[in-house]
Amino acid sequence: MTAATVLRWGVLGTAGINHDVVPAIAAGEGCEVVAIASRTSERARQEADALGIPRAHGSYEALLADPEVDAVYLSLPNFLHREWVLAAVAAGKHVLCEKPMAITAADARQMVDAARSAGVLLAEAFMYEHHPRYDLLHAIVRDGEIGEVRGVSGTFTFDASDETGLTAFAGHPGSGAVYDVGCYVVHAARRLLGTEPIAVTAASQVSVAHGDIDMMTSALVEFPGDISLLMQCGMWTADEDSLRILGSSGRIDMPSAFFCVQGHVSVVVHSESGVRTEAVPDATHYKVQAERFAAAALDGSPLRYPDDDPVLGAAVLEALTRSWKTHERVLVEPIRAGAR
Repeated sequence: MTAATVLRWGVLGTAGINHDVVPAIAAGEGCEVVAIASRTSERARQEADALGIPRAHGSYEALLADPEVDAVYLSLPNFLHREWVLAAVAAGKHVLCEKPMAITAADARQMVDAARSAGVLLAEAFMYEHHPRYDLLHAIVRDGEIGEVRGVSGTFTFDASDETGLTAFAGHPGSGAVYDVGCYVVHAARRLLGTEPIAVTAASQVSVAHGDIDMMTSALVEFPGDISLLMQCGMWTADEDSLRILGSSGRIDMPSAFFCVQGHVSVVVHSESGVRTEAVPDATHYKVQAERFAAAALDGSPLRYPDDDPVLGAAVLEALTRSWKTHERVLVEPIRAGAR
């Protein structure tokens, strides 16, 4: 039997982000988007026509039963991730799930274990680090050009406060600034430092009109070795999207750290030898993400992140949420690989 050379994708859900992600998947090497599902046939057909997808399914179950779908891109709201990730892996589909994959570490652990048992891939769609400039960033830090890392600061904010119809404002579990954009900043710090946080302290501005969710959160995230992340994330705040790594002898600044907007993907390095700007070629991080996932599914190439990374990340998001709700410092409860 000849090994498959193309991963056939189905899209579960009709979220607005599909219009950025799905064309990028379709353009990816080894990728083909063959189907999309919504809760109604009419809505699925509308999105299929808009995105150039050949088949439309009027239920999520129908897409998962489609024998011509090998992998699912899941763009449903956060509170639906667990249910449909588990259904997809039970159907034998590989799954690329929008971030954050899980609301709790226990849910993430269940999803990861289910995918392992089913023999399928499950990955969390943190697209930002698939941009090639993050390889450069990690190399600069690893090579010691800015000395020992002393701290990280990151901000990811935008203003959607007038879009009151958003699912994110319905007050479901997993709604709010921490889960929507703070997850990126936490993920980047965890990846850069190569360790897991031990405690968090968060303060939030909560809006009753938006479902009693955190619309703006500032937090101190403590890592081993007395290194901390200073984080700000917001959904009713002027746009900001940046990351800074402070070292003992220099720093690195990254504008457009998470959106990775074309033309704004430089890395600015301040070191003892001066200041330089490393220009990195533009790339579509969604496309690179899909290509890496397809390569992993088709020929066993490694995924960008370990498969249990969402478990560790969810533990931090849980702690941040508990902290802003209780106004207390909260220890991060680790659920390590293989834990039950």
